[in-house]
Order: sequence, then structure tokens, then C-alpha cells
Amino acid sequence: MNTHVKIQSGEATDLSRRSFLVGTAATGLVLGYSAIPGAGEALAATAAASNFEPSVWYAIAPDGIVTVTCGKADMGQHIASTMAQIVCEELGANWKDMRVQLASNDPKFNDPVLGAQITGGSWSTMMNFEAMSRAGAAGRIALTEAAAGAMGVPANELVVRDSVISHPKSKRSMTFAQIVKSGKATKTFTPDELKSITLKTPDQYTLIGVSVPQLDIPDKTRGAAKYGIDVMLPGMVYGKVVTPPVRYGATVKSVDDIEAKKVPGFIKAVTLDDKTATTTGWVVAVANTYAQARKAADALKISYDGGPNAKLSSQSLLDEAKRLQAQDDSGQYFVKDGDPSAALGSAAKVVEAEYTTNINIHAPLEPMNATAEFKGDILHVYSGNQFATRSGAIAAGAAGIDPKYVVMHQMWLGGGFGRRLDADMMVPAVQAAKAVGKPVKVIYSRENDMTMDFSRPLTYQKIKAGLDGDGKLIAMSHDVVSAWPTARWGIPDFLTPSVDKKGPLDSFTVNGADFFYTVPNHYVRAIKNEMAHNATPSGQLRSVAPGWTFWAVESMIDELAHQAGKDPAQFRIELLDGKGDNTGGAQRLRNTLLAAMGLAGYGTKELPKGEGMGVACVSSQERKTASWTACVAHVAVDSSGGVKVKKLTVATDVGTQVHPDNIRAQVEGAALWGLSLAMYEKATLANGGIEQTNFDSYTPLRMSQMPEVAVAVIANGEHATGVGEPAVTVVAPAIGNAVFNACGARVRELPITAEAVKAAMKA
Repeated sequence: MNTHVKIQSGEATDLSRRSFLVGTAATGLVLGYSAIPGAGEALAATAAASNFEPSVWYAIAPDGIVTVTCGKADMGQHIASTMAQIVCEELGANWKDMRVQLASNDPKFNDPVLGAQITGGSWSTMMNFEAMSRAGAAGRIALTEAAAGAMGVPANELVVRDSVISHPKSKRSMTFAQIVKSGKATKTFTPDELKSITLKTPDQYTLIGVSVPQLDIPDKTRGAAKYGIDVMLPGMVYGKVVTPPVRYGATVKSVDDIEAKKVPGFIKAVTLDDKTATTTGWVVAVANTYAQARKAADALKISYDGGPNAKLSSQSLLDEAKRLQAQDDSGQYFVKDGDPSAALGSAAKVVEAEYTTNINIHAPLEPMNATAEFKGDILHVYSGNQFATRSGAIAAGAAGIDPKYVVMHQMWLGGGFGRRLDADMMVPAVQAAKAVGKPVKVIYSRENDMTMDFSRPLTYQKIKAGLDGDGKLIAMSHDVVSAWPTARWGIPDFLTPSVDKKGPLDSFTVNGADFFYTVPNHYVRAIKNEMAHNATPSGQLRSVAPGWTFWAVESMIDELAHQAGKDPAQFRIELLDGKGDNTGGAQRLRNTLLAAMGLAGYGTKELPKGEGMGVACVSSQERKTASWTACVAHVAVDSSGGVKVKKLTVATDVGTQVHPDNIRAQVEGAALWGLSLAMYEKATLANGGIEQTNFDSYTPLRMSQMPEVAVAVIANGEHATGVGEPAVTVVAPAIGNAVFNACGARVRELPITAEAVKAAMKA
């Protein structure tokens, strides 16, 4: 099972690749940041001395404006507004007085749980709800005590509401602004005092659960919000990267810049020497304008050594995955319960199947970009990034400096989806800025972004499961073979000890395989495909492992239900009995399945020929940070195998809902992302390079392919869960199962194509 371990601070100044990846990436930015000359002035916003700062997370100005600092990357999911809403609930402020800003990489803004600035996994609200609530409550207490002293009344007789503290008995009141101006609010809290604060119960909420206006929208609609691509600095020039035809492992043999020198404004061609090994074989053309940089880049004549991966293809990676899976000693065990081999040997029915997914690309609307500037010894990097702690360390490694001399300026993100957990865009900006002595902004073309994406890996899974004579699932053996994206980061605390004690494994490649169904004999083996790991350096794409593990698990559960002669939904309900470690979780998952079935009308009507409904229910993301989600997909399949998704019905248990409208928007968006991955998106590797370079060949869901989407939100007052990613994971298996019910074709590869459906219909 995956556990989150807080990353501790420590010093790492040796920039060798091993020490850089293992030590600096996790901890380097902690060193002396606040003591760096000039670093304070570089922050996006610095609270005035007269502000009242009850917490590192917000400040109240003398005019009563409350500015919340969001330590999470805001990529359109409105997490900054969510953090402000949580603070506002306990603080007692008027929502009209709330503002938001994005945090720098100052260690004081590190995640309260993870100890690093990272945004992903649908963790943000889930992991920060309590900390932000306590921060808001601390401010309310401090302001109340100050007001009590000023008015000469007992603090317990005061009422806080809409940025006003009033004393009903005397009908006196003070605004937050008046209290802050008085300078009387000075109370501070120790960690133990913060923990002892009694927070509101859900029945006392007045703002949590209300769809208040999102604070970031006005600036975004009028163009005032600044994204990385908007950064402008005095004297800034531009860089355009030239990438090799091989995704990873190529080196530059020579660069001929004779023609580039004829381009007006051309400054220099910089061959990257990336000690962090984030990039290989890259050159950046630097010029006065972006248009000139593009023209100069096109004029460069670069000779490459393709390296060890130059002849690899998607088929190579799949063949290697199958070879590895066939070896009994491959990989490490993530789950090892009972004895599946013995149980399968005595099973009445055994079902065995292979499931595959292909390479997928993030393709956020705002292409990768970064601007780098050296001011004396300090490196300033301007970019939208999901992992400031690691990315700042990579920028330092690219510059050859101590990470404590890097100041990250967080910008709004024009889409992230896991892509901006990486920092490859910073490397050319930093090295170009160092080479030319000027600030350099690097902007990827769409082609750069797609061919050099840290993609979702190609995966191969094999499942063998057994039913007893009563059709009950008694055993499952599940092998998952893929590149290991989290292992690539080189942060030991993000890996998980294997249950067979063979060493750490990347649980982010097998999460979801440890489901909440009761299966007495259950093995899950995580196998690293080293070839894919090296040839296609993979990243965390929205939904991460549950996007492929639940494709396999939920497809297999359906196959088993049909073998047992049971309705697939009822088969799942019986497996969700809550025994053993599944107590509580299984019941919540069962409830979401029932809610989705009810809203969709599953099993209540006869469908036309060629149409079918399919179900899936999942606990993504990680088991210990689960979000309970179920889907009923309604599809129509024509005689040629073409699939039309008519409707997706998604139910999700969010525990405590902060902003209902935003939750629905997130679930709808995630479901459509899942649909796109399930039906339309596929990248392929040929001769070591990604073949798809733009949206003409990599084809996400189009508006004309949109189905009806219905969402049921279960808000039961439990601890808040995440909603950004879970619905992605449940859609593909629901569609695959619906296709089978519509036409009898069982497809086991994503994306689901008409050709594959037609072939399965004939099988």
C-alpha cells in the first residue's frame, strides 16, 4: 500500500546525477532561502508590515482585504479559490473581501503533509482541508481576542460574521479592518495550540458547500492573470528548442549555425549540457524575438548520435513487457494475500486475459515555457509548475549552482494534468540565460511538447482469476508491466517497500490494483519495463496508474461476472462486502455504484439492439487517499464496430464538498478526459521517437463526439476527498463493458477502436 512520507530538509550541494536526483530534488530548496540577499524582493507579493498574518497562508490588510497564499499550482481547477473558501469559513470573513495569490518556492509554503510543494493525485483539498481550516480559525480567535480587549467585553460573547466582530449585548462592533489598523491583533499559535482548536462541524458551515464566485475568474477573463507564457522582463530575449528525432538518449555531434547567423536578431545556438539528465540532445536557438528564434532554429543544421534507443518502437516495448511478465522472478509484489496458485488450481472456472494501454500525451493548452534570469548569484525562474520543490532543484542543477540560490516565481498554469510536474522547460531557459547573459524565455512549439512529453507509459497487464462452483471470486493474480514514472524522479520517499522485501517499487504504477473487493487469494506484481523506462521517460498523466489498472481490473470483474452468469453490477455488490481491510471503503464504493445505477436507470429498461450499458466502480487514487467513484456508460455499436458513447453517468462520494459547482465541473471534465483516453488518444514510438506531432495525428475528444454527462455527488460530511482525477479512471472500463453488453465484443486494449471491436465481434 502507498503511504505518504513527509520529505525532510537537508543539505545537498554535490551536483553529481545521483546526489542531485536522490537528495537535492527532494530537499535542496530548504537551505537558507529566506536569508538569500535579494530573495525577499523577488517574491510575487510581500505582506506589508502593518498587515496581520495569523498564518503563513494568509494576511489581512488594514483595509480588511484577506489575501490567501495558495501553495498549490492552479491549472484551472480553482484550487486557490478552494483554499480561500476553507480559510474564509473558519475565519468568518466576507467572501467579497477574499483575494488569492500563488506561493513562491519559499520552504515555508511546503505542503503541511508531504513537506514539498507538489500538486497532483487529487490530494490538494483532501490533504490541506484541516490545515487551512485551522489557519482560518486561528485568525478568528486572534481577532476576537483583540476586539474583546478593545471593547472591554468577554471574548466568548462576541459573534464573528462577514468580516465584522459584534457584541450583541452592547450592540457594538468592530470590522476586521479596524482591528488590524489598531495593531491589537498579535496572538500567535504554537503547533500544539493549533491542533487543539475546535473546528466547526459540518452542520455549522455557512460557506463550505456554497458555490461562491471563483476568485481567479475575473482576472482571467480580463487578461490580468499572468501565465508563464505572459512573462515579460526588461532586456528579455527568446529561445526556441530544437529537439532530436529520438525521444531520449540522443547526443549532439555537431551544430552548423551558418544559415542561422543570417537571421536578423539571432544571438546564439546553445547546445544543452544537462547534468540532471532531464534532457538529452537538445539545442536552443536564442534571438531577440520569438519569431526570429523559430526561424533561426529552423536554419540550424544539427548532426545527432541517436543513442541506444534509436531503433525502438511501441512493439519493441510491448514485446519486452511480455517477456518480463513471463519470468517468475520479475518485479516486486505490491499485494500478496493468500495463495492464488493453489486456489486457481482448484477453481471451477479460470479466466485469463491480457490488457494493454498505449502511450498517451498530456497536451495542455498552454505549451511548456519558462523564463530564466540571473541577478547576481540568484537565479529567478518564472513558470507555472506543479512540483516547485523538485523543479527548483532541477533548475539549479542545470545552472550548476546550489539550489538555495533559486527563486521560483509561480505563475497560473494553462493546463497541467501532471505535465508540469516536470521541469524540462526550465533547463534550456536556464542554460541559455547563462550563456547569453540575458533573461531568456523559452516557449515550446506544439511539436516540441508532444514529442518530448513525459507521457503516460505503454502498459501491459496479465490477470488470471478463478471462480468456485458457486460463481464466487476466490483468486486473482495480476501482473502490471510499465515504465516507472515516480522512480524516474529519484525521490526515495515517493517509492513504496515491496511486500516481498525485494526492494522499493513504484506504487504509482500499480495503485488501484489493491482494490476494495474481497478476494481471499490476491497477488499484484509490479514489473519495471526498463526498456520503456529509458526510451520513453514517463510522467504522471491525470489519473496515473488507476487509469490503466482499473481498466484491467474492472474489465476482468465484468468478464468474471458473465462467466458466473451474474449481472456485473450485482457481482460487484457481492464482492464489496467490507470484510477485513475493506471495512468502510467497500461500503462507500458500493453506495456510489448504486447511486450511478439509479441515476442511469441501469437494468430498468430494455435497450435497442446494438446498445448496452456497462458499469465500473473504483477507489482511485491511492487506497489510503481514495475517492469513491462509479460510472454507468451507455453506448451504441454499429455493424462496422463503430462505438458511439451516448451517455456517461458518474457518481462520486466527496465526503465534504467545498464548492458544489466546481466539483461537478471537475467530475464532468475528468469523465470526458477518461472518454478521450478510452476512445481516441494514442501515441506511438517508431525509431526511438514519438510519431504524433500535433492534433492532426494525436486526436483527443472533439466537441462533436461529446455524450450526455450526468453527475451524482454524494456529500456525507466525511473528510473531503479529491475530485480532479478519479472520474478519469472509471470511464474506460465502463465503456468497454458496455460495448460487450451491446454486441458481445470484448476489447482489451485502449483506445477502443472500431477495428478492434469488429475483430472481437468476429472472434
